[in-house]
Amino acid sequence: MNSDVLKKLKSAGMLSDEVKDLGNVPTGSFALNRIISGDYGKGIPIGMITQFHGEASTAKTVFATHILREAQRKGYYSMLVDSENAFNPEFAESLGLDADNLIYAAPPTVEGCFDAINKVINEIREIDEDTPIVIAYDSIAVSPSVAEFEMEGFEGNNMLGAIRAKTTGSCLRKINPILRAKKVALVIINQIRNKVGVMYGSPDTPAAGGKALEYYLGVNLKCISNKTSDLLKDDLKNVIGIQGTIRNTKNKVAVPFQECEFELLYDEGLVREAGLIKLLEKDGKVERSGAWYTIVGNDKKFQAKNLVTLLNDPSEDTFEDLRKYLGITLENNQ
Repeated sequence: MNSDVLKKLKSAGMLSDEVKDLGNVPTGSFALNRIISGDYGKGIPIGMITQFHGEASTAKTVFATHILREAQRKGYYSMLVDSENAFNPEFAESLGLDADNLIYAAPPTVEGCFDAINKVINEIREIDEDTPIVIAYDSIAVSPSVAEFEMEGFEGNNMLGAIRAKTTGSCLRKINPILRAKKVALVIINQIRNKVGVMYGSPDTPAAGGKALEYYLGVNLKCISNKTSDLLKDDLKNVIGIQGTIRNTKNKVAVPFQECEFELLYDEGLVREAGLIKLLEKDGKVERSGAWYTIVGNDKKFQAKNLVTLLNDPSEDTFEDLRKYLGITLENNQ
């Protein structure tokens, strides 16, 4: 093979010349960053679609809100496509999101949502060619197709679901190549429905997108939380949040089929260190003996419930190596 000939090609370039990593946006959870990207300080990939799907009240919107917040902190453009018309600016701002710098759209149809996404991307790129754009679509499950939206009455028919699935597939085919070319991270929130009459295997199925959505995903995350056993309560038995599990069922940037725990406090948002201890043990950074953990290398013993306090205490010098491993700097510890 003549390498000089390859260098003179005009109609195509070499794979080695392509930018392989456009960057990441943190999620607000060390453990989730890790199972998505393989790095505690990274997160969802720019240039791809990331989906959070699950049943109601499993923190899907909160994850998207934290991602938009982290995008703003990096100086990226942030956009919310709110097809559920359920965005709460006060709650979002309590989590650190700047509503004054959040691009907002609420089209009534799936076609309208993707059209709004495309238009905003193009308008930003006319002015700024490089700064990443992070977009959350919450949620694709409630967006009807134009055909369904324009029907008279509310009876519906058996073909509407198929029409919406085909429409979504068409929209995804158009938007997917744009994401990498224009440095966009798209987060899609989806819901889960149960198939009727399933006796064997899981009855779960995505509420929208059909099979097409699964093909286009770079990362697919399932949010799992039991509405009774996974409630977090204070000393007075008041419910203050939920806990659960995030399962990674598809991943084009790191090892798939991993999972981590999460905790959501209603007045604070995600607990950044939740689920961290188990992954640190897998990484060989800590060792467990009963209820106690030891930092490998300095024999510092601690209990899992004290990890958050110890990591954020400047006087605990023995945790400095773990802080560096996680990318924590106490001067800007948010």
